[in-house]
Amino acid sequence: MSNTGTTHDVIVIGGSYAGMAAALQLLRARRRVLVIDGGRRRNRAASHSHGFLGQDGADPAAIAAAARHQLEAYPTLSWHEDEAVAAGGEHDDFHVETRDGHCHRGRRLLFATGVSDTLPPVDGLAERWGVSAFACPYCHGYELEQGRIGVIAAGPMSIHQAQLLPEWGTVTLLLNDALALDDATAHELAGRGVAIEPTPIARIDGHADVVLADGHRLPFAGLFTAPRTAPSTPLAERMGCTLSETPTGVRIHTDDAKQTTLRGVHACGDAALMMHSISLAVADGAWAAAHLHRSLVWPDA
Repeated sequence: MSNTGTTHDVIVIGGSYAGMAAALQLLRARRRVLVIDGGRRRNRAASHSHGFLGQDGADPAAIAAAARHQLEAYPTLSWHEDEAVAAGGEHDDFHVETRDGHCHRGRRLLFATGVSDTLPPVDGLAERWGVSAFACPYCHGYELEQGRIGVIAAGPMSIHQAQLLPEWGTVTLLLNDALALDDATAHELAGRGVAIEPTPIARIDGHADVVLADGHRLPFAGLFTAPRTAPSTPLAERMGCTLSETPTGVRIHTDDAKQTTLRGVHACGDAALMMHSISLAVADGAWAAAHLHRSLVWPDA
């Protein structure tokens, strides 16, 4: 294991939107920041980003590239393109090991690792994730032009999705043996104009065509489901950070200052939030950075 010999003020694990937003604030405070990034943005399959003020409709890869270019104008930035595989230490003396054998040291850690999505086991769904199958209607609903929308049931959150999505089109809730509806819920969904399809799904093909087990084909403008999310790397949990259960999965537990249950270790973005979008990730990263900076100025506060 090779030690880089530099002690950074903050090591940011994850160089997507939340991590870069945090790094920017810290760099503007003239702090030494190392960003470690494995290069796998959660929205890498999406061709357009929506709902982010000033960037509506932009290529998310272009947003990320422009942000990194802006960070690189600051001389106290270091950027390491690799996967963090281990982390440890204590307040003011943390270390992060990367797959290439380097060991990086820092006074504070920020987990901005994003999340992984566990999708319902439907043939063809993963290949369309971020292209014609989505989780967030605020990010992707408008572009469906009020067409036919299919909601693939994954659990109780799918009821919430089906109730909300009629704002964007004509909705069918595909139960797919993953959800049982009581009479009151079925009545409530009917009141929102939601059709119920009890036949299991055989596969998805074409743009967003659902082929049922009985052979019937239901074409949709787009599909939604409620994946179960979890931090994309177990590093924070392995260090001893507590995870919290949410209706959509698990997140790294933080207080109002974005500090985890370990002193000197913070978390932000999708990995530390229940609701996810670029806007929320950027705001959360900036908020985490402000508190990280305060902890460096007043370490005993």
